[in-house]
Amino acid sequence: MLRQTTASSRALVIISTIVVALVLLLPSAFGATTGPPSAVPTVDYVVRSGDTLWDIAAERTDAGEDVRGTITSIRRLNDLTSSMIMPGEIIMVPASSASG
Repeated sequence: MLRQTTASSRALVIISTIVVALVLLLPSAFGATTGPPSAVPTVDYVVRSGDTLWDIAAERTDAGEDVRGTITSIRRLNDLTSSMIMPGEIIMVPASSASG
């Protein structure tokens, strides 16, 4: 009888540990965050004919910083899966001292 109780206790501990791990890990698998959605202040930008993400990012990137990081930020802010943007589209871009 003692063995059955010990085996049941072990199984309960293992199952409980797995459940706790899943509860803690699943939100991160779906992109949930505990902070604000965007720590970067943003402004709306209306895409003009001939604009590229590189050009827009270059205008918003501080001197000495890498433009590619700003492009990544713009893509994340707007859930862009490519660098394709269309004239008239309104996108969020990081507000930066480089733009003013």
